[in-house]
Amino acid sequence: MRNKRWIGVLMMTCFFSLSTLADVTVTLYLTTPDKSNAKNTKIRKESKAENTLTDIGTITFKNTVYGVMMTPDLHGLPPGMHGLHLHGIASCKHKAKSAGDHYDPNHTGKHLGPYTSEGHLGDLPALYVDQKGVANHPILAPRLNESDLNGHAVIIHAGDDNYSDLPVALGGGGDRIACGVIKNNAVNKQ
Repeated sequence: MRNKRWIGVLMMTCFFSLSTLADVTVTLYLTTPDKSNAKNTKIRKESKAENTLTDIGTITFKNTVYGVMMTPDLHGLPPGMHGLHLHGIASCKHKAKSAGDHYDPNHTGKHLGPYTSEGHLGDLPALYVDQKGVANHPILAPRLNESDLNGHAVIIHAGDDNYSDLPVALGGGGDRIACGVIKNNAVNKQ
């Protein structure tokens, strides 16, 4: 009887340990409707609907011994470098403005990038988008753990990120052009 209990405890421990190692994949959407097919009346009508979002692909997050590895599989973005951040609220409503500020559980109030513990935990490495609008180069967030992701939004900004609050606050990334929500390790559109 005693051995059966230990086997049960061992099996439960293994189950929960393995479940925490699962990758988290988040679908990202443009924050404004795609107007590339505006000539088509049906698509034009659909794009006016408030909840119509254009899926631009995914980012998969995976724990490693060095932090969280992010593997984007994105398309339809403007070429160049883009600020990428984990925001405090799991929402993409109102052109992703409802996602709030960068995730900052230690209340540092500073945007210093992903490589120092003195700033926002949600400051991630910048995202590179090639000339075809594709982002597929893995990037590492050394301070993040997969458990930090739940209940937040992933935001791609229009511009690059200089990992500073100067000369413009929050790295100068500007508008929020794409967003994805992470809730309980599941992908949700909001």
